[in-house]
Amino acid sequence: NKHDARLFFKYLDPTLGEPLPEKKYGDACELTYNNIVDQVLDEFVLAHAVGWFCKALILRDYTFCWILSVMFEVMEYSLSHQLNNFDECWWDHWILDVLVCNWLGMYLGVKTCEYFEMKQYSWQGLAEIPTLKGKMKRTMQQFTPKSWTKFEWDSTKSFKCYWTVIFILTMFLICELNAFYLKTLLWLPPAHPINVTRIFCYFLFGIPGVREAYQYLHDANCKRFGPQAWLLTGSILTEVLIIFKFGQGEFPDAAPKSVVQFWVGFVTLLISYPIYQFYLLPKYQDHKIKKKLQ
Repeated sequence: NKHDARLFFKYLDPTLGEPLPEKKYGDACELTYNNIVDQVLDEFVLAHAVGWFCKALILRDYTFCWILSVMFEVMEYSLSHQLNNFDECWWDHWILDVLVCNWLGMYLGVKTCEYFEMKQYSWQGLAEIPTLKGKMKRTMQQFTPKSWTKFEWDSTKSFKCYWTVIFILTMFLICELNAFYLKTLLWLPPAHPINVTRIFCYFLFGIPGVREAYQYLHDANCKRFGPQAWLLTGSILTEVLIIFKFGQGEFPDAAPKSVVQFWVGFVTLLISYPIYQFYLLPKYQDHKIKKKLQ
């Protein structure tokens, strides 16, 4: 149970095993110098920028990243009744997080992808390079990828592409939310090495996992997700099961009615769009063409 899990982490690190002091970010929302500085100096600001740099390296698509960025803020609004640190000021959500930190991280990440995409490689040996600067540059190239594939997800191209992209977006959101729920339930501070190691591992697993998902979408010879993609999915869903088990009785407040109504409407649109785009619309267009030929 969760008490045993907390004791286990306390055994690993005696500083753990104590309830975390929850910081509410939505208590002081006036746009004053002190409030802004307090938010900018928060540990999550740097985490946002670095995190989105890594996500951009995994997803390699601006639109994908922007959708994910906005949807995570929506998830924070929706779950603020369970996690206090999701209760943020409007300008913290949309300006500091989305337009500053997230954008900066994804911009640098996409630019890094573009650099690797057009990068030329030199296969000269070190002995053949005359200058020290050249030798150092050649040594550093050993740690960069030999090739880099630009991702074009084409989410509206087919029924398969649409739902695969939705699945990947959902897994990303769940993975991020898991970090907040696990730290709350297991009393792990955000900057603790256990949390940092978890995030770093997901970054390493995410690169080949998402690459396999992209291969599944765009390679006709690829009939299923690869092992890295399934391993990644299984890890995320295992965390969800742990959260459900350990979360019993921890979050007694019901979701506000407005949140439930929003998600009912959103899921309805999510399901209705592919039915219209990939079934009703082609059927109507075929009917029009046949009618003209008669």
